Amino acid sequence: MLGAERRAVATRAPDLAALTPGRTGNLSVRRDDHFAVTPTGVAYDRIVADEVPVVSLDGDRVAGPTAPSSETPMHTAVYREFDAGAIVHTHSPWASTLAILHEPIPPVHYMLALAGTTVPVADYATYGTEELAKNAVSAMEEADASACLLANHGLLATGEDADAALETAVNVEYTAQIYCQATAIGSPVQLSATEMNEVAEKFEGYGQDED
Repeated sequence: MLGAERRAVATRAPDLAALTPGRTGNLSVRRDDHFAVTPTGVAYDRIVADEVPVVSLDGDRVAGPTAPSSETPMHTAVYREFDAGAIVHTHSPWASTLAILHEPIPPVHYMLALAGTTVPVADYATYGTEELAKNAVSAMEEADASACLLANHGLLATGEDADAALETAVNVEYTAQIYCQATAIGSPVQLSATEMNEVAEKFEGYGQDED
């Protein structure tokens, strides 16, 4: 069940190691009304595709011998509300720094357009709870963003597939870093909504055309 999605989780999960300490992050890939998600407590480089749990949008595990990520409620809630194909959650240091400050990431670099004009901060709630899931959805809906910071916690990013979700997470983390650095030196200059929208449109056609 969801063989391709389970392989994608197992293959790309090791990439989380560069973004988050220990086993604190998670990744899921969706197909229709089910998604494959990293198992809880398993080292990223030890995840095997056949053991990756599959969860329904009702939150029920329907395949796989391992228990799903403790943040499964957040993945479920996001998939219910957004047309996302994959979700990445990390505790990357610069994004987490701003999450602790309850400081949204403003449009100081055009690469943030992968996530929206601004990356908002979702209100704090205990990890793994329905309340945290609701807060994340609300923050992204209000900001019209595909990523958000989780207050005193970390980062949540979405994309059309695992590659896109990871790319968004990497670029949000990069923008968080340079924003923190720029703030320490002076007053960062923000791009306008028009400028960010122009970049978002260019991103839609970015890359090599396929015959």
